[in-house]
Amino acid sequence: MSRNKETVVQEIVKLSGDIFNAIPIAVPVEWLSLDLTVAQLRLLLVLHARGPSRMSAIAAELDVALSTATGIADNLVKKGLVTRQTDSQDRRLVIATLSPRGQGLINKLWLSGQFQIERLLDGLTGEQLEKGAEVARMLYKNIMSQTGGGIAA
Repeated sequence: MSRNKETVVQEIVKLSGDIFNAIPIAVPVEWLSLDLTVAQLRLLLVLHARGPSRMSAIAAELDVALSTATGIADNLVKKGLVTRQTDSQDRRLVIATLSPRGQGLINKLWLSGQFQIERLLDGLTGEQLEKGAEVARMLYKNIMSQTGGGIAA
């Protein structure tokens, strides 16, 4: 007898939480020595996800005042993680972009997550890995169809 879709979804969600809670947290040493606030990290992640963005759009995404977003960006510019430039069409608009150093920092974050995934997969048989890859492909295809080719917030 087959279970209903909601029951299976709830089991997957529960197991995802159980997996997350079972994984020992491995924070790379580089991350512990970073001089970043949570707000600064959030701004970096917004720029990574959205690409070059107007300061007003960043403020809206972070749900902060424009002056607050500008202050956060100022500090990231001083740290060499973000660059700012004026829009060629309208000099009043300021566009923030991840600098190469900022992109490198985000890439390190991704690599630490990728390492955790590889550790989770270690010890599975070839057949189990094939099943996992099939599920991953289905999830990716579903995400792409829902978002028109990109991850939506």
